[in-house]
Amino acid sequence: MEQIKHECGVVMIRLLKPLEYYQQKYGTWMYGLNKLYLMMEKQHNRGQEAAGLASLKMEAHPGEEYFFRERAMGSGAITEIFSNVHQNYKNISPETLQDATYAKNILPFAGEIYMGHLRYSTTGKSGLAYVHPFIRRNNFRAKNLCICGNFNLTNVDEIFKEITDAGQHPRKYADTYIMLEQLGHRLDREVERLYQEYKAQGKQGMEITMAIESTLNVENVIRSASPNWDGGYVISGIVGSGDCFTFRDPWGIRPAFYYADEEIVVVTSERPVIQTALGVDFKDVKELLPGQGIIVNKHGEMHLSMINQPKEIKQCSFERIYFSRGSDKDIYNERKKLGRNLVPAILQSLDDDLDNSVFSFIPNTAEVAYYGMLEGLTDALNKSKKEAIINRKSLTENDIEKILSKKVRSEKIAIKDIKLRTFIAEGNSRNDLAAHVYDVTYGTVNPNQDNLVVIDDSIVRGTTLKQSIIKILDTLKPRKIVVVSSSPQIRYPDCYGIDMSRMGEFIAFKAAIELLKDNNMEYVIEDVYKKSKLQENLPKEQVINYVKDIYKPFTAQQISSKIAQMLTPDNINASVEIIYQTIEGLHDACPNHKGDWYFSGDYPTAGGNRLVNNAFINYYEGNDNKRAI
Repeated sequence: MEQIKHECGVVMIRLLKPLEYYQQKYGTWMYGLNKLYLMMEKQHNRGQEAAGLASLKMEAHPGEEYFFRERAMGSGAITEIFSNVHQNYKNISPETLQDATYAKNILPFAGEIYMGHLRYSTTGKSGLAYVHPFIRRNNFRAKNLCICGNFNLTNVDEIFKEITDAGQHPRKYADTYIMLEQLGHRLDREVERLYQEYKAQGKQGMEITMAIESTLNVENVIRSASPNWDGGYVISGIVGSGDCFTFRDPWGIRPAFYYADEEIVVVTSERPVIQTALGVDFKDVKELLPGQGIIVNKHGEMHLSMINQPKEIKQCSFERIYFSRGSDKDIYNERKKLGRNLVPAILQSLDDDLDNSVFSFIPNTAEVAYYGMLEGLTDALNKSKKEAIINRKSLTENDIEKILSKKVRSEKIAIKDIKLRTFIAEGNSRNDLAAHVYDVTYGTVNPNQDNLVVIDDSIVRGTTLKQSIIKILDTLKPRKIVVVSSSPQIRYPDCYGIDMSRMGEFIAFKAAIELLKDNNMEYVIEDVYKKSKLQENLPKEQVINYVKDIYKPFTAQQISSKIAQMLTPDNINASVEIIYQTIEGLHDACPNHKGDWYFSGDYPTAGGNRLVNNAFINYYEGNDNKRAI
């Protein structure tokens, strides 16, 4: 019900054949450019604030541009950047435009390497200057570097000090610029090392340049630049001489998938994107391992390399619950399992009364979990039917028909109808309009008799529930409203790419605070603040997450009950209950994605503990609008 801004999306494409090959086989030398567009559109869910693309032309002559880039802001950024690219071709005749050799020699964006990025800002910084890809220019092709990524670093301050102590002067205090400068610095050193090596062998001028470009070891560059990075990341890059790479953080927090054949190497943030765009099977698309990099050199030779040794693997479970599109086979099944795992708690809430219960979902992103929930409810109903038949010694035909006619009642209860416009600023007016964002389907619920169960994929702040959803569901006059979350209670901020960095925005945290106050336990809040404050200047490796103590006195059920109380608007006739997924249910459904720090507080990196420490201090001191990163 609440949109969460989240991880960005990346695409990297390396064409392994000359452009003439794609013109002949596919009827266009724009094969790579077209695939880039398709793969970016298929990941538009990952970034609707900005988009950018870059292309490298590998056979440019001295004095000719070989790096090309387009960037744009806004929800229509993908369309805008590709329209701008095609503006370069509008005055060219169709015959000339089909000449791949002409395109390769003359036209911009007619390259062998493409890179695309979709952006959601999770740092609060905006403007074209922060839109990927980023380019670091130099007169030597091998020292040019272009990168984009899906990442957040938690130790920008440490790395900034490290590179400034080494004499560098980054133009901006932002993780993207700092990563670019670190990688660029190591690239410079690698090129200079090779320069001295080939010069000592007696090579001169262009001969040295060609030797450097042919033997440049990109692994050395990224391995020496990244060992101290704390955070979740997938970084893609292009070196001006023709090497390209993507590498993943050693905890596996951020996702990356790749495919390679004799024509193309592709890396994306989601597996189905490659399947759809290239028409390949699920099994042919591989996941980049935590700490692993995929590298294609100037000659088109691809290899995998372990850049940083894997740490404790904590792949992001929110990717599976919410962020990645559900067309991935594994994610689809996992989301169904999340819904199924909630069935026992739902039945307990309903006292097993399926005859007088209606089931639905809000919003559409919860639909797959809804299907799993229905399957679990159907299995439970079939079990009760079987028991009814077995336990009855004699059954008439009418008895059997009555038993078999029982079914799980599923309906499309709510339909999103309008988007609240920001020009309405006055609070009461906004709240009144917010209550009508959804339309309900009248006649689906028996008034004062039926329970109404709706499943959501996550309940973070609860604002939409209180201002809109519960109010409109109550207009159907159900006896009871049960809101079910397929994810556990979100209790802690994220620092690895999700826009959830403030303690006070989590309804679970607010509920725990209220419970402490209800039970005259405010001293716990004060104690957590004092402990957090004492850690403020400690190295991140020594910081402990004492915010867990806020939740420790209460069961998850107690917190859920308090959340339901806090989110129930005045003048609601139905009783309201909120059911959350358990962390055990999450791990059962998503066994390979154990990254659950936003639910458990168990951060995979030391920087996470420092973030939650800072976030709580900000909350306590009344600076909750301040980002903790």
